[in-house]
Amino acid sequence: MSDPLAALYTGWQKATAERPDMSLEEVRDLFEHWGDVTGEPGGVDYVEENVRGLEAMWALPKQRADDRVLLCMHGGGYVLGSMYSHRKLYGHFAKAVGCGALIVNYRRAPENLHPGPVDDMVSAYRWLIEDRKIDPAHIVFVGDSAGGALAITTMLRAREQGLPLPAAAVPIAPYLDTEATGESYVTNNDLDALGNREATIQFMGVFLGDGGDRHDPLANPLFADLAGLSPMLIQVGGHDVLVDDSRMFVAKARAAGVEVELEIVAGQQHVFHFLAGNAPEADAAIARAAGWIRSRLYLG
Repeated sequence: MSDPLAALYTGWQKATAERPDMSLEEVRDLFEHWGDVTGEPGGVDYVEENVRGLEAMWALPKQRADDRVLLCMHGGGYVLGSMYSHRKLYGHFAKAVGCGALIVNYRRAPENLHPGPVDDMVSAYRWLIEDRKIDPAHIVFVGDSAGGALAITTMLRAREQGLPLPAAAVPIAPYLDTEATGESYVTNNDLDALGNREATIQFMGVFLGDGGDRHDPLANPLFADLAGLSPMLIQVGGHDVLVDDSRMFVAKARAAGVEVELEIVAGQQHVFHFLAGNAPEADAAIARAAGWIRSRLYLG
């Protein structure tokens, strides 16, 4: 049931191949249509918010606990995507969990090189704790792709700064390996309609900047000390070239004593959750993640 998403991804690939001189803004405009395949969750209001100078958007279900928050980090290789492209996706998460979701427009590369996006997300986390007085034990980080990596690296940066960690994190198809070493780049090359090794190397170069360190733990958590991180649930599609990023990370996290669960959903594309409201596989994955989150937030 990932066909509409695969078709969207294939269209992006075709458009950029036909126009190799396409400007960054034009590519960003393409990716603003990520949410076109997502059904409206219904019963969710959207309110824009200024978070210490960063644009952000609340997804607020009609039925919700106001003292629990999902801090959401959008994907797009740190270069593309926004709170608008991901509005409906995280609206589905908010509704399924029963609390507000704050989607942050962290400043993207190349305008904001590493560790800029990580620091922006820590700033948003501080805002929730210090300005909105939300208990860290009532916050869960949720992110997809590059945002999935941010769900991990924001914990690492918060730990560096002496902040209490959130209750849990849900990285979706996290974009972790800056060197694209996973075997799934080969085995899934003809199955994944979006990603490939060359694109990862290129996007990570834009994110890190000239001479950037691809072994920096805040860019590549496969090189991080993971001990003491919050419990995590990772979900990834079986056709995703990034599936080995998750496998490698889970092995490292478990070796460090971190509680982590991995769900690989057979036959699904990168962040297949975008098909929420239109495909049972996406709805079921979000429902499973929501149940897991609710148990960490003590929500019924």
